[in-house]
Amino acid sequence: MNKIRILARRYLTRETRRRLARLAVWPPVGWVRFGDLRRLKPISADYGSSRGLGIDRYYIEKFLAEHTNDIHGHVLEIKHTTYTKKYGQNRVTKSDVLHPVEGNPDATIVADLTKADHLPSDCYDAILFTQTLQVIYDIRTVIATLYRILKPGGVLLATGSGMAQLSLDDFDQWGEYWRFTSLSARLLFEEVFTAGNVTVHPYGNVLAAISFLEGLACEDLKPSELDARDRSYEVLIAVRAVKPEQAL
Repeated sequence: MNKIRILARRYLTRETRRRLARLAVWPPVGWVRFGDLRRLKPISADYGSSRGLGIDRYYIEKFLAEHTNDIHGHVLEIKHTTYTKKYGQNRVTKSDVLHPVEGNPDATIVADLTKADHLPSDCYDAILFTQTLQVIYDIRTVIATLYRILKPGGVLLATGSGMAQLSLDDFDQWGEYWRFTSLSARLLFEEVFTAGNVTVHPYGNVLAAISFLEGLACEDLKPSELDARDRSYEVLIAVRAVKPEQAL
């Protein structure tokens, strides 16, 4: 191989060597067939919800299904009770819904979690905090508040975006600020819950990432394609954080 390279450098021009190098990869450069994906706008701009279950929602539900036993007693969820009802079922004795502004008929609490000293401490057995982290700029204050209002031994189940399109509705209404990696999520939560009480679950792979950005639904992929995990492509970051029985 080294002799071939020496001969190539000696007898072939740089441009010829460059063209040959392009043919050495497969598919050759310029030969990739994009098919329906060769477009400047996504197939669907609504995260795949018009086609079925969004790929991020597939991962959220997979995460919550793996931790159903954590969802019990007094539960707080953001915006609605969808996941509390689906995964808590008869283990839930009391349910609260938090929304940052007036106007949500499901809300039992209207509060800004960055200014929530009035919320009682040690209140909840479980908090479901899905797809909310990225729309709050001061996330450190929010994580500290969530820790405070959990009961000792209580569990926070949170998810945030890794690779995802912007939600322009959220962006224009109250902002969308962050995308997370498994490392940034772990360090942020360990600052408050401490190491050993935080478990991070990244979900995704290159096919799932491309499909999610194109607005495809989980029904467009096979379960094996959705469930494959590749550390280089984190579509969704899920965090399970436990408040110690002896709270710090």
